[in-house]
Amino acid sequence: MGSLVRFFSKNSLFLFFIFLQAISVVLLFTRNSVQRSFLAGEVAAFNAWVSGYIDEGTSYLKLKEINKELVAQNKHLMEQTYGKNYITPPKEKTISDTLNQGQVYTIIDADVLNNTIIRKDNYFTLNKGQNQGVQEKMGVISPKGIAGIVINSMPNYALVQSVLSANKMRINAALKKNGYFGTLTWKGDDSRVMHLSDIPKYIQVKVGDTVITDGKSDIFPEGVMVGTVAGYDIDPSTGFWDISVELSQKMGNIQKVYIVKNLKKKELNQMQDSLKSVIENDK
Repeated sequence: MGSLVRFFSKNSLFLFFIFLQAISVVLLFTRNSVQRSFLAGEVAAFNAWVSGYIDEGTSYLKLKEINKELVAQNKHLMEQTYGKNYITPPKEKTISDTLNQGQVYTIIDADVLNNTIIRKDNYFTLNKGQNQGVQEKMGVISPKGIAGIVINSMPNYALVQSVLSANKMRINAALKKNGYFGTLTWKGDDSRVMHLSDIPKYIQVKVGDTVITDGKSDIFPEGVMVGTVAGYDIDPSTGFWDISVELSQKMGNIQKVYIVKNLKKKELNQMQDSLKSVIENDK
């Protein structure tokens, strides 16, 4: 108490000055409409500034939750695209193909950990592996289109051969409007463009035509988006179209992907092996 009394007695003039200043400010802004409006505007601007930072902070904290919701929505959309008859195992979604012929797939979501696009053959790694059901030769797609094929799987990680692989990637793809299919490859130059070959030149092609997977392999389901026709010309060595396809998934910023497993791949491979044996025996 004694210290408080000494403080007030020692600083009495300064405290009295502050008191008078406070009264002056109150009188200024309560009796003067112009000054009162100015103060109200400054207070409103300060409140808006503080509210903006609070909203940004709240939005940032919710990003992880929003991302999970988007992943779930994308999986649901894929299920709607590739089939209607669902089975739901503990960790995977199972869907039938668009032709309803019993070919089923499981979809596992994963994150891309690192990625290359400037090499002749490019790769990226995923944060899912054998423990989550990921195996070699599974197709990998993104919410926007095809991305690659798993070539190696460890307990918790997987290595994927990117579609941007000039020497090691051949994908069956088709023009959506008429179903004519060919081989999709990358020439090793532009990371945004692949080339569709083996389409006869009498087939009408237009810039902007949609290109999708044709479903004739055991890796990708039918109808997965590839991209759109960006240009076309006759390949003089084959007489077929050389169609430039702008990829719908820009491989330089791929982040979230879905791994696709064909549950009847073993049965399909056995059938194809038996066909090869029949052909060889007929020779």
